Amino acid sequence: MRSSKGGREPISKVDTAWLRMEQPTNLMMITGVILLGEPLDLDRFRDTLEKRFLSYRRFRQKAVDRPNGAYWIEDEDFDMDMHVRRAALPGDAGREELEEMVSELASTPLNGAKPLWQFHLIENYQGGQVLVSRIHHCIADGIALIQVLLSLTDPSPEPRPSSLDKTAWRRKRAAEANVFKRLMQPAREGISQANYFIQRAISEGGKVLQNPGRAGFFAQEATEIAEELGVTLTLSDDPKTAFKGQLGVRKRVAWAEPIPLHEVKAVSKALGVTVNDLLIAAVTGALNRYLTDHDGPVDPELEIRATVPVNLRPLEHAKNLGNHFGLVFLPLPVGEANPLRRLKRVHSHMEDLKGSKQAAVAMGLLAALGMGPSFLQKPVLDIMSRKASTVLTNVPGPQQPLYIAGSKMEEMMFWVPQNGMIGMGISILSYNEKVFFGLITDRKLVADPRAIIARFRNEFEKYLYMTLMVSPDEPFCPDTAEAYLDLWQ
Repeated sequence: MRSSKGGREPISKVDTAWLRMEQPTNLMMITGVILLGEPLDLDRFRDTLEKRFLSYRRFRQKAVDRPNGAYWIEDEDFDMDMHVRRAALPGDAGREELEEMVSELASTPLNGAKPLWQFHLIENYQGGQVLVSRIHHCIADGIALIQVLLSLTDPSPEPRPSSLDKTAWRRKRAAEANVFKRLMQPAREGISQANYFIQRAISEGGKVLQNPGRAGFFAQEATEIAEELGVTLTLSDDPKTAFKGQLGVRKRVAWAEPIPLHEVKAVSKALGVTVNDLLIAAVTGALNRYLTDHDGPVDPELEIRATVPVNLRPLEHAKNLGNHFGLVFLPLPVGEANPLRRLKRVHSHMEDLKGSKQAAVAMGLLAALGMGPSFLQKPVLDIMSRKASTVLTNVPGPQQPLYIAGSKMEEMMFWVPQNGMIGMGISILSYNEKVFFGLITDRKLVADPRAIIARFRNEFEKYLYMTLMVSPDEPFCPDTAEAYLDLWQ
């Protein structure tokens, strides 16, 4: 809702928390990379942004933070040239040079005097182009931004059809709706839909005073939330590893070659686990190999925590921007070298999160921090961030090829920001029937994230090869895997 005072629009309390979370060691940007199949028509792309991207008024607004609150205000000097930039890689550039340039962008803050977003068209990458996006987290969460991205795309190189030929456009919109419907499910498979109700109960708790009859209805949930908050606040700090320590101000990004989605689905089905279980176990295996090479033998019981976003977006906010998610703490068994034991432990931890109210607690805590003065926020966030070593996201994207301003989007990757004292982010994204895995690290902790990325495919293939031993008549699952455990001792 807009305020009558100078056209100001109050920033929500949760979004205010994300705005104030920015610090030199962790910028609050969501950074994305799109590898393009054909040269991008820059004029057409700018026109697409003007008509579709800027139809969301937030992208024309500046964020202003004051001691008495934060607000959005129209940028009266809005200039598209400030937000769409061109650059070129030097010489015969390849993946290494591109990752270095994206790392530099991921380490550079957005201009706080302008709307907090930019697109960078990078030329001379293996004879083609790359589009890099940088959008501040206070504008929207990843779920909302994927919907924004979908609004910029077309199902073919041709622009949107005219009003006389809407069949293709209707099909595209239907495909987008199906993708968004999947995104509206909690980001972790199996986490209770009750979290939606819990989040709303927190935000609407004041209504109980107006309708005392609702108090009994919410009492049990309030008790469980209070208990969950106590558990969260008393979690021990994450152990000191190569992934945890003093942060610098430079980031490094890397991403792996994609894996066919049908292989991931087939292997997860054969092993009797979810796609999420399998991908997280493979990622954890890559972290295990890095720790072993970096520090020598690792305690098999060693676990680090990942903060995992869980979608809490109410249905009535489906197409709005802003942040509507909470966080859960997921233990990653990085000390376990045996892939089957590791998968079993990941599966068990995911099961434990079913019905968890951690996500609602985290969102309520962010809202509370957004209400208070900014100087109180950092110490609280530092305390919470000491309890994890990485952020982990897994987002299902569209499974058909898309085009932006006539250019095919061949590959996609993104990295969400880390907060407080967390120095690593793990991103998993599926697009066009492929799974992409990306990593962003603090340069002081992990100077070369490709040393981790390079192990991801190998760790997945261990599970792929394992399924070849499974009889179709005898379904395989972690609970019956003991006979195979000596394969990777």
